[in-house]
Amino acid sequence: MIARVLVLAGGVLGGASASQFPEFAQQYTQRLGGAVDALGEVVADFDASAADAGLTRDAALAELQGSAFLDARRQDMTRTFERYESLQADLTKLEGTGPFMRAYHATSMSDPDVARAAMETFEPAVPLGMAGLTFAGSGFIAGLFAIWATLKLLMWPLRRRAGTAA
Repeated sequence: MIARVLVLAGGVLGGASASQFPEFAQQYTQRLGGAVDALGEVVADFDASAADAGLTRDAALAELQGSAFLDARRQDMTRTFERYESLQADLTKLEGTGPFMRAYHATSMSDPDVARAAMETFEPAVPLGMAGLTFAGSGFIAGLFAIWATLKLLMWPLRRRAGTAA
């Protein structure tokens, strides 16, 4: 009886958790777009300054050396360019897709700063759409199975002893 209640509770928890994915993914994608726009301005400004000086981006980066400050600035800009390209690629995968394709591309939602910003403003909601209900059902089944399997695994040594004692 207790095991059934625990399994049911696991299903409900799994369903409630998974049903929130579509909304979180949508908010993450919005935040990601904002981050890409902000970084895009920095990248465009650097590229414009380099072009005004008759330099390519790589040549301008190469000229940022000679002092501790310039070396640090070159490293900062290199990281900015890499992050911009990475976030732009993630946004390309996620933008314009529905919740099921966002779940498929969930590995593209891996930027900790964007995820933290999305989570800070995220408010759980009751999923009334088909996607939310589908995620809730999938999460319910996954939660049921996870708790059931955990209980079976924990009870396995006890059943074995009871069988050998009889």
